[in-house]
Amino acid sequence: MPRLLAFLAFTLCLCAPADAMVGGATDVTNSGLGRHVVLIVGSRGNSCTGVALAADLVLTVAHCVLPGAEYRIVEFDAAHRPQLKPVPSVARHPSFKLEIMLAHRATADVALLKLADPLAAPTLRAPLTTRTTFAVGEHFTVAGYGLTVRGDGKTGGTVRAADLIATGHPGTLQVRLVDPATGGTRPGLGACTGDSGAPAFEDTGSVVGLVSWSTGPNGSDGCGGLTGLTPLVIYRDWIISTARRLGSALP
Repeated sequence: MPRLLAFLAFTLCLCAPADAMVGGATDVTNSGLGRHVVLIVGSRGNSCTGVALAADLVLTVAHCVLPGAEYRIVEFDAAHRPQLKPVPSVARHPSFKLEIMLAHRATADVALLKLADPLAAPTLRAPLTTRTTFAVGEHFTVAGYGLTVRGDGKTGGTVRAADLIATGHPGTLQVRLVDPATGGTRPGLGACTGDSGAPAFEDTGSVVGLVSWSTGPNGSDGCGGLTGLTPLVIYRDWIISTARRLGSALP
């Protein structure tokens, strides 16, 4: 029991600066895109989001699974009681640099978690995108387990989805998303604490990227402004080859 409590005493605080899904995002727990999304907790008290690529393989961001800690997948039974699933193997992209990510600059912020046992239903695997370009104004749906009120850990633990659009100069290294209703200039939809690693889906249902960081309105600290996305286009080959090495073949 003490070990279980240590892993679950995360209060949904993040291990790096992407905070939670705020602004009135829609609850999609166990439905729609939410069935692809998983909750990750670490022995240091952090929590993040990931996406299932296979029954025993989860994709997340590298800054969520740093060396020196143990990690678990949290699954919930019918009564929403948490059950912990071991993660015996973590593979971080070798080019990931934490200091670059902390500066909101592009880096290889991707990692794979190999599970000891398959994920339980209703979790489903999500396909990877094959897209190679992004354009300003394109819509993407981001789904994560993060907080709805920054600093209030009791508001997390539910998968919420937000429809966001690409802004600025989106490319293959980094894409910045905003709430189309606010443009990032006032509080709106966006990632927050616990949403690091949250998948962004295109309209086909394929995963195009992962949440790495967030800001408040006008680039301030917090949530509800920009949501920084690490696109998967240049990391797709690494993901597929590493999954194969870990014994989890992807379609």
